[in-house]
Amino acid sequence: MSTHLQGEMGPLLSGIGRLADFKSLDESELPQLAEELREFLIGAVARTGGHIGPNLGVVELTMAIHRVFDSPHDQIVFDTGHQSYVHKALTGRADRFGGLRGRGGLTGYPSQAESPHDLVENSHASTSLSYADGLAKAHALTGSDRHVVALVGDGALTGGMCWEALNNIAARDDLKLVIVVNDNGRSYAPTVGGLAKRLAGLRLNPGYEPTLKKIQELVERIPVFGRAAFQGLHAAKTGLKDALAPQGMFSDLGIKYVGPVDGHDIAELTEALDRAKRFGGPVIVHALTQKGNGWAPARADEAEQMHAPSAAFDPITGEPLNASKRRWTGVFADELVAQANLRPEVVAITAAMPGPTGVDKLMKRHPERVFDVGIAEQHAVTSAAGLAMNGMHPVVAVYSTFMNRAFDQTVLDVAMHKLPVTFVLDRAGITGPDGPSHYGIWDTSIFRVVPGLRIAAPRDAASLREEFAEALSVDDGPTMLRFPTGAIPEDDIEAVEVHEGLDLLVKHEDDELLIVACGAFAATALAVAELLAEQGIRATVVDPRWISPVPDALVKLAGQYPLVATLEDGIRTGGFGDALAQSLRDSGDETPLVDFAVERGWHPHGTRAQLLADLGLTPAAISERLAAEVHRRGEAEAHHH
Repeated sequence: MSTHLQGEMGPLLSGIGRLADFKSLDESELPQLAEELREFLIGAVARTGGHIGPNLGVVELTMAIHRVFDSPHDQIVFDTGHQSYVHKALTGRADRFGGLRGRGGLTGYPSQAESPHDLVENSHASTSLSYADGLAKAHALTGSDRHVVALVGDGALTGGMCWEALNNIAARDDLKLVIVVNDNGRSYAPTVGGLAKRLAGLRLNPGYEPTLKKIQELVERIPVFGRAAFQGLHAAKTGLKDALAPQGMFSDLGIKYVGPVDGHDIAELTEALDRAKRFGGPVIVHALTQKGNGWAPARADEAEQMHAPSAAFDPITGEPLNASKRRWTGVFADELVAQANLRPEVVAITAAMPGPTGVDKLMKRHPERVFDVGIAEQHAVTSAAGLAMNGMHPVVAVYSTFMNRAFDQTVLDVAMHKLPVTFVLDRAGITGPDGPSHYGIWDTSIFRVVPGLRIAAPRDAASLREEFAEALSVDDGPTMLRFPTGAIPEDDIEAVEVHEGLDLLVKHEDDELLIVACGAFAATALAVAELLAEQGIRATVVDPRWISPVPDALVKLAGQYPLVATLEDGIRTGGFGDALAQSLRDSGDETPLVDFAVERGWHPHGTRAQLLADLGLTPAAISERLAAEVHRRGEAEAHHH
């Protein structure tokens, strides 16, 4: 095995301690550095998991950007941020890849705390052109000579924000802004939609620029013999031009266009970027790349081209090193197929992520009933509303963090019309290595305020299946299921008693405490109850199953206990604990409540276990605090008497 494939640096890469070292290399050395970077990234990411496919596709592209532009004087914005590994290595951080995505190591996205070369930390797609528009306008207002470069691609151009930004960028001819389109035909899966087809057509016509030039010269040499004839020739020229180049997308907006360029030819890329830089106004440079370029396992992975293995893998074969356990996503994927077989009205919508959300299984079984809309969560939700209006029951499967983007559509397009749409939020709660922009901690607080929306939080495989089926049976409004990432409990957590729709997981007589566990925190709650029992404190544990609106039965049950605790992995402010406390107040009940949840803030990347420990959300920390509260209340009551 090559030492580089073990994560060690080659001779050229090891000499890059800062960006200036890279810029001082001779052009003849760049192809070797590109190979060293590829082997190094494969070896380094193989140890930790991470976004390997996208970064292998932008090795030469990132190198060319840094040869032409002077970061951080010139500002580089990555869209999406998972394409930034090569950038990190070239800006002097290759020696820190050993701890990639781990506590104290490099983040998986740009990070201002890591380097002055990192500008935008938000890793949600389709935002770079809006950032770039504002950055470039600020430079224009202040007379600055700085350029802004936006590297957009890996599916991001399917998002509507890109086109809103382009509409504004095109209105200005004084913005020193270069938009680099990384056109690999992919996002997680192959990019879908009309735009993708238009860009894909260019791959069949790589020599369109010389062709256009010859046509233009020919038209200009023909004598003018009548306006109608000239217009006919002009129309013919325009028609051919439109067939060969994305004029309907870019030139009609008035933005200069360079390309398509071979995205793996450093010399060609450097020349194109240099031309764009010297133009002085907005320019689009269209680079054709291959996701996973240079690594056979990625190229052979037709579904995702090794987009982002979540854990360690073999750097030669790409195979995961540890046997995969049963995962939340897999259980949902199987149940979606099962329910779709039973219910012909069930269809599924995904935003460029059929594999990561589990929708791909239904896509293989019933391809006509799955709609991949690209990176366009807002459109996904309103399209679901239209499907529901005409008798379908859409299942919108997205990561929790990305559902934040479609709040308005959920409120006004779905909920206000009382439409049966089921939202399935994967990766809810603290997810760990991907960092704060990908944590699914806001969904409960955000969507709890939507009138008519019912939210379920399954605790295991059995409850996921049950609650998903219940959601699909609701026909008078939207429903939502939220569950975390990773392995699902091997054994289902059975209820010892069902009380008015609530699952009692532990029940004793004359208990001193009621613990209400949301979803995947049921196992934590059981562990807390055991630790408290060792101290002589009896606790009942209940899983409400449906957490919003708060079940009336739960409010009544909580009123029977001297103390209530809620456990959840969402934001504490406005979360389930807040909701239950409000419901108790509204019922006139003064039962005290202690809520354990994620404190509002930006929490660093690390493992889920590390983060929960930091947040005081482990069984030991929770039981210690609850025991102290029970003893404090007991002492206060004794003193009162």
